Amino acid sequence: MITTTSETLFAEAQELFPGGVNSPVRAFRSVGGTPLFMARGDGAWVWDEDGNRFLDFCCSWGPLILGHAHPSVVHAVQQTVARGSSFGTPTRLENELGHLILSNHPGVEMIRFVSSGTEAAMSAIRLARGYTGRDKIIKFDGCYHGHVDSLLVKAGSGLATLGTSSSAGVPEAYARETIVLPLNDRAALEQAVSTYRGQIAVVAIEPIPANNGLLLQDGDFLRYLREVCTREGIVLLFDEVISGFRVGFQGATGYYGIQPDVIAFGKIIGGGLPVGAYAASKEIMSCVAPLGPVYQAGTLSGNPVAMAAGKAQLLECLRPGFYEELKEKTDFFVQRILQHTQREGYSFHMFSIGSIFWLSFSGSREIRRADAIDPAGVNLFAPLHKALLERGVYLGPSGYEVGFISAAHRPEDLEWAAGCFTEALDEVYRKS
Repeated sequence: MITTTSETLFAEAQELFPGGVNSPVRAFRSVGGTPLFMARGDGAWVWDEDGNRFLDFCCSWGPLILGHAHPSVVHAVQQTVARGSSFGTPTRLENELGHLILSNHPGVEMIRFVSSGTEAAMSAIRLARGYTGRDKIIKFDGCYHGHVDSLLVKAGSGLATLGTSSSAGVPEAYARETIVLPLNDRAALEQAVSTYRGQIAVVAIEPIPANNGLLLQDGDFLRYLREVCTREGIVLLFDEVISGFRVGFQGATGYYGIQPDVIAFGKIIGGGLPVGAYAASKEIMSCVAPLGPVYQAGTLSGNPVAMAAGKAQLLECLRPGFYEELKEKTDFFVQRILQHTQREGYSFHMFSIGSIFWLSFSGSREIRRADAIDPAGVNLFAPLHKALLERGVYLGPSGYEVGFISAAHRPEDLEWAAGCFTEALDEVYRKS
C-alpha cells in the first residue's frame, strides 16, 4: 500500500498543528505508522490521498449512520448553504429539527442546540448545577464526556474520594468537585451519595459507555441510578452523544426504558456536520438563559446547514425497519468473525449493541468496567489495525474505540470484511 502523499501531508501538518492533528487519536500514536489523509467518501467506502480505498468502520467516529455523502443529506446541505451558511438569528430549520427530536423523545420537552458533544455535556452539567444549587458531580471511570475541565478527571484513591486531574491545565480545584466511581458498583454509589449528601448536583453517565471499550451495562444498574437520583434530588444526565439515534431513535433512553432528567446529544443529529444539543423537561430547561440564570450561548449554535443535514439524516432513520436492518447486519458481521475465532481458540471477543461493535482481545464475554480491560491484550490491536489496512479495511486507530456499521454497508461488503478480519486475526494471533 503506497502512502507517500499522506506521509508528505503529515510532515507538513506537524509544523502546523500539535502532533500534526486537530484531535489526538488521529495521530496513529497507538497503532504506529502515518495517519491516512482521507480525500473523499462514498457510501461505506473512503479513499485516501494516495487513492487507496477502504471499507470504513470508523464512520467519522459515529455520526455517519447513513454512510458517506448520502444523497438526501448532500441535497439538504447544498440547498441550505446556497441560501446562506449562517445568520446568527433563529431559522425555521432549528424549529424543524428540534420538533423532530422532541416529538420522538417523550421524556424531554425542550432542547438547546450547541456545536459539539463536549459543549452539550458541559452545558448540561452547568444546567444541573444551576437547577439544583449544588456543585459536586459524580461521573464513572470508563465514561467520556468531552474535554470539559470538570470531567477530565480520574478516580482518587478510595471509592468515595474526590477525583484528580487527568490533564495538565485542569485546576485541582475543579477536580475536587468531581467524584469518580467504578461502573456497575452500587456500594460505591451509595457511599459517595452518603458522604456528600446534599452536595451532588448531577450523576453523569454514558448509558452505553463506548469511549473506553464497549462497556455494556446491566439495565438493573441504570435503573438503580435512576432510583438513587430521584431519592436524593440529583439530576441524572445520560450522555447519548454516541448512543443517541444509534441503537434506536430514542437511543439508550428508549432501549433500556429509563428516563434521565437531561440528555446530551451529538454526532448523528448533525448528519456529519458539527453539532450537539441538550434536552430536558420545561421545568429544568427554563433555567437556561434567556428564561433563567444559567448562561450558555454560541455564535454557530443551531447553524442552518447543520440543522438541514441533521434533519435529512434523522428522517431516513425514521424509515420503518431502519434500526432492525442495521442490527441484523451488525449481528451477521460479528457472528461471522466470532465463529472463526472460537473455532481457532483465540482469546478474543466482539461486543456489540445495535450497530456498534468493539474488539476485545480476551475471551471474556462480560466486560462492564474499564479496569476489566486487559491492557496487554489491547497491544494486539496495533498489528491487527495494520493488517486490516493492508487488506482495505479502515478502523479507528485505537483499541479502546468502537466501530460502527452504517446503512450503506451492504451484506456483501460485510461478508468480504469479515473474511479480511479472520485473515488478519490469524496473522496476529499466530505471531503472538
